Amino acid sequence: MATTNFAATYSSDISNYIQKKVQPLVQRQLVLYQFGQQLTLPKGRGTTYTASRYDRTNLPIAPLSEGVPPPGETIPLAQVSAVAQQWGDSITVTDIADMTIEHPLFQTAIKLIAMNAEETLERNTANALLAGSQVNYVNSRGSRASLQNGDVMNSHEVNRMVTALRIIGAPEFMGQTEEDAKVVAGKPSMASKDPRGFQHYVAVCHHAVAADLRENSTVTLAWANSDVNKLYNNELGEWGGVRWCASNMVPYFIGNGQPTTGASAANGSYAAATTGGSLAAGTYYLQITGSLVQNGYETLIGQVSGAITVGGSGAGSISVTLPTNTAYTYSVYLGTTSSPANLAACANGPTVGPLAGQAIQLTAGATVTLTAVGAARTPSAAPAATVTVYPTFIFGRDAYGQVMLDNMEFFYLNKAEKADPLNQLRTVGYKVMYGTIILNNNFFGRIESASNFGATFS
Repeated sequence: MATTNFAATYSSDISNYIQKKVQPLVQRQLVLYQFGQQLTLPKGRGTTYTASRYDRTNLPIAPLSEGVPPPGETIPLAQVSAVAQQWGDSITVTDIADMTIEHPLFQTAIKLIAMNAEETLERNTANALLAGSQVNYVNSRGSRASLQNGDVMNSHEVNRMVTALRIIGAPEFMGQTEEDAKVVAGKPSMASKDPRGFQHYVAVCHHAVAADLRENSTVTLAWANSDVNKLYNNELGEWGGVRWCASNMVPYFIGNGQPTTGASAANGSYAAATTGGSLAAGTYYLQITGSLVQNGYETLIGQVSGAITVGGSGAGSISVTLPTNTAYTYSVYLGTTSSPANLAACANGPTVGPLAGQAIQLTAGATVTLTAVGAARTPSAAPAATVTVYPTFIFGRDAYGQVMLDNMEFFYLNKAEKADPLNQLRTVGYKVMYGTIILNNNFFGRIESASNFGATFS
């Protein structure tokens, strides 16, 4: 019996259907950048922005002696600085790709580069705030490395941080603006009756930390009652004098194991050689970290290796096989102490830019040769292996600022030019020159905790 078979006869005559609508991307919540004080660095004044503060004088400790002037006080000056840096990125699409692909690639590039710009500012702000000096670890652990699974955020830790900020006198949002506020006995308060006008600090936490707090009945009740009074994007509610915002752009740190000698392992492996580099004979330590491919956060933090001996009479090198998890690109740090504070030099890293020749942005599973101690750079502190640590930022008004030297500019190049005379390329990009400045370390702090909830699907 003759049979008309689709697969054998007519499949080549089928026009495959491609949906016109592009599916949405995962969503990200941009929260931290907006809370920085907006500052301007005038052009023609270099790239360093310096903020000054005249601290209080010491109060007298004894009454005056008759006819004797007091010893007097000096005016204490404190200054902080930040350097504006130029950031930018671009996407280039060929004319043929733009003409032949179902969806408009150049328009897609415009959308994606705008998202790239916003998320870069958010990520850089978070990285800058991690340099803050006021840190509490849940359950009074002494360091990030001491945190254990089960050390989750709780009301005591929040009270501890808020109490410290109030004792120090960190200004609150919508709070007093004068340095010395006087309360007049018997005079009615002028505070707004609208809860959205009450003075408060702001917390920005990871969603995993927010999930831990939701299992606290006191917090859940407070957030439920303040739900109608939200002020900020992605706000969860008010509790403990703090308005809580959650974001999936808050960084986190996953503890990874120690690299070993010999065969490749999940944590990386290494072997010393007496040739191929400029490492002098001696003892070295290395540390491997992984940065998430999409946002560049240094997230997977390996333990420092044991001592690596580079022997022989000549210069040597260290061969490293990197972990195989392709969600990350890898960096290798190298030093002569068990706290490496330099990148390693390596031919496999970037070939242009300020990090050219450094062991950074390395491909998962690659074997690379470290030939020297490279540029100064400190890796993120490592949690214990298999522990994931989440920082939660709690800050008052004017804790940090965003210093803008050159505002964000977008460029749409879709016409012929000398470098592209036949108009074969379409390029969209942006650039901005700015920096985040910590104005006062006493006006904010962070709480580091583990979580009962994972950062990814299990």
